[in-house]
Amino acid sequence: MRGVTKAFEIIEHPADVGFIAYGGTLSELLENAALALMSLGCELERIEERERREIRASGADEESLLFDWLAEILAMADAEGLALRRAEVTRIGEGVAHGAVYGEKFDKARHRAGTYIKAVTYHQLAIERFATGWKATVYLDV
Repeated sequence: MRGVTKAFEIIEHPADVGFIAYGGTLSELLENAALALMSLGCELERIEERERREIRASGADEESLLFDWLAEILAMADAEGLALRRAEVTRIGEGVAHGAVYGEKFDKARHRAGTYIKAVTYHQLAIERFATGWKATVYLDV
């Protein structure tokens, strides 16, 4: 968003953890939401972009698209033992987002694990569109 200096912020919740992500476009919002998710799971500075994985998400509306995008990233990272550093949207439209995530296999000797995230939730999931960009609120089950 023009005038916004941060990609995301972590928010407190009694039982879960959440974040607010921002973007000038829907694509940028999805990328920044993924960045927030990744930053909670592992210290990003220590992760190298050695591997690339394709991501495809779909949804009937922006909220379900964001949910599926984040859920796909979380499932891939968990199933393959990946520490992820970055996501990019390569194509978006008609309720589908295509993209990629970058990172490497998690290595206890080099990576500092953060919060273990069990799932993305629909709890208070919201996307707002403004004249200058997008804002999403997301809570995760930890």
